[in-house]
Amino acid sequence: MNLDKLQSARVSNGDVEIAWYEGGHPDGEPVLLIHGFASTAHVNWVFPGWFKTLGEAGYRVLALDNRGHGKSDKPHDPEAYTPEIMASDAVAVLADAGVRSAHVFGYSMGARNSAFLTIAHPELVRSVVFGGLGIGMVEGVGDWDPIADALAAPSIDDVTHERGRMFRAFADQTKSDRQALAACIRTSRKLVTREQLARITVPALVGVGTKDDIAGSASELADLLPDGRAFDIEGRDHMLSVGDKSFKAAVLDFLQGVKDAA
Repeated sequence: MNLDKLQSARVSNGDVEIAWYEGGHPDGEPVLLIHGFASTAHVNWVFPGWFKTLGEAGYRVLALDNRGHGKSDKPHDPEAYTPEIMASDAVAVLADAGVRSAHVFGYSMGARNSAFLTIAHPELVRSVVFGGLGIGMVEGVGDWDPIADALAAPSIDDVTHERGRMFRAFADQTKSDRQALAACIRTSRKLVTREQLARITVPALVGVGTKDDIAGSASELADLLPDGRAFDIEGRDHMLSVGDKSFKAAVLDFLQGVKDAA
């Protein structure tokens, strides 16, 4: 089987259609991948080699384009992008794929969505990996309203905020729907409480780059999880952690450990 060849599909969740993709081994344990803000399934998971890595390890690999991103529908109403609603898109994808439970791996915003998915539907989640988001999931990741303003600005020439200008340039380069991304960033940053984290009893791995100035501490988040462990991705920032070889090895070891303990 060609592990690089992906099948694609679409599923409706209410009035929003979600694009999702499948690769790896059809009879393997399923892993659902949920990408970060302003990214796509291909940018976050295909190009950095996660589909290949997980597929070669024998897993069935699923990934979705979050609403507002990639080939999924892109509503402009901020209320369409709460983490609970975005987690429900993942539920719809699992149902469409005929998957009753999966290992779930989210990066950055996708990690937050994965947490809300696990809290609302623990029966669907065998284990969870939170990449690119540590204690910031609980304490916040700074003021991102300037990024929303930058995305909504008429021109990049009107943007002076450094991080906002970076995201605006990326959105322009990828020809993203900037109004959808602005709506998403305004309401998708809802925090997870310590009480909610205590309800995530499945095995959990938290991976954050040692040079990541967005995510917050991996170990502090792992300490709040009943079965949590942390992995420091050495020398990597928020953008480069996702494709790191050591992180891939740590995730594979984690998933194997979950399988061995079952």
